[in-house]
Amino acid sequence: MIPYSLDPENPTKSCKLRGLNLWVRFKNTRETTQAIKGMHIRKATNYLKNVMLQKPWVPFRRYNGRVRRCAQAKQWGWIQGRWPKKSAEFLLHMLKNAERNAEIKGLDVDALAIEHIQVNKAPKMRHRTYRAHGRINPHVSSPCYIEMIQTGKEQIVPKPEEEAAQKKKISRKKRKKQMLMAQE
Repeated sequence: MIPYSLDPENPTKSCKLRGLNLWVRFKNTRETTQAIKGMHIRKATNYLKNVMLQKPWVPFRRYNGRVRRCAQAKQWGWIQGRWPKKSAEFLLHMLKNAERNAEIKGLDVDALAIEHIQVNKAPKMRHRTYRAHGRINPHVSSPCYIEMIQTGKEQIVPKPEEEAAQKKKISRKKRKKQMLMAQE
C-alpha cells in the first residue's frame, strides 16, 4: 500500500482517509480542498453543502484560466471562483467517512479539524468520442487521488501571570545598574 505523504504528530488523536482513482476533475478538487483546509469538520461540511446549493464560491487561485470573476470570492481575498458541485459532493462523502472513522476510534468529532489535505493527479482515462463524417477524437478524463488527515485540536491553557513576571529577562546594562545601586 502507498504510504501517506505526511504522518500525523499524534496518531492516537487523529484519523486518516484516502480516496484513489476518484472520477472527479483534479483541478476543481484541488481548489475545493484548499478552501476547506484547516477548517473543523462540521464547518467544512456546512461550507460544502452551501457550495452545492451555489451560495458561497470556491476561490480558484492556481487553476484559474477562463474562470469568471465574481463578488462572492472577495470574502477569500480573491476575484475568481466557481461552484464545483461534483468535487464538493465527493469531499462531503469523504468527510462523512472521516466522522465515522473518528467515532470508531473514540475521538471527539466536534473537535476534529482538517490538518492535512492533498490532491494528486491519477493516471488519465482515455476514451473516444465519435464526431461527424466518421471522425474520432480523444476524450480524456483527469481523475485524482485525495488524502486527508484530521486531528483533534488540543486546548491551549494560558500560563499564569505570576510565572511570566518571574521569568522576565533583564538586559546586561540594567543588571549592572542594579548591582551598582545595591553596592552604594
